[in-house]
Amino acid sequence: MTANSRYLVSVSKLIPATRRALFDVVADPAQHPVIDGSGSVKAVRSGGPARLSPGTTFSMDMHLGTSYKILNTVVEFDEPEVIAWRHFNGHIWRYRFTEVEGGTEVTEEWDARGAKNRLGLVLLRFPQRNKKGMTATLDRLNDLVTT
Repeated sequence: MTANSRYLVSVSKLIPATRRALFDVVADPAQHPVIDGSGSVKAVRSGGPARLSPGTTFSMDMHLGTSYKILNTVVEFDEPEVIAWRHFNGHIWRYRFTEVEGGTEVTEEWDARGAKNRLGLVLLRFPQRNKKGMTATLDRLNDLVTT
């Protein structure tokens, strides 16, 4: 399942694994470069938490045209159903985990509805880029948890 709007992109995949196993991977910042399908998440920066929890901050080394670091704050946390973090610009990366027959439906969302520079994100084609990267991320998450 895929949903798109100007400021919200959502991609879902059925993964034959438990919500707990999938949530635990996403709640571990060290796994983000492993599952990232966009190629932009390079490494977790030292000094952050080993596991995400409500209100925690964590930094990542990134590369999108140039190398940079980004600070994230966990803004939604309902274990094992949803986890989300916000970047400095106000956009949110969210994962939802729903038990279904055959495993868990994992939905990744890029939510820029509250971003400070929404128009810039759209003009730079982030919704289209993120949809492609999110599809690859869910494939990598599937491969990591099921192999």
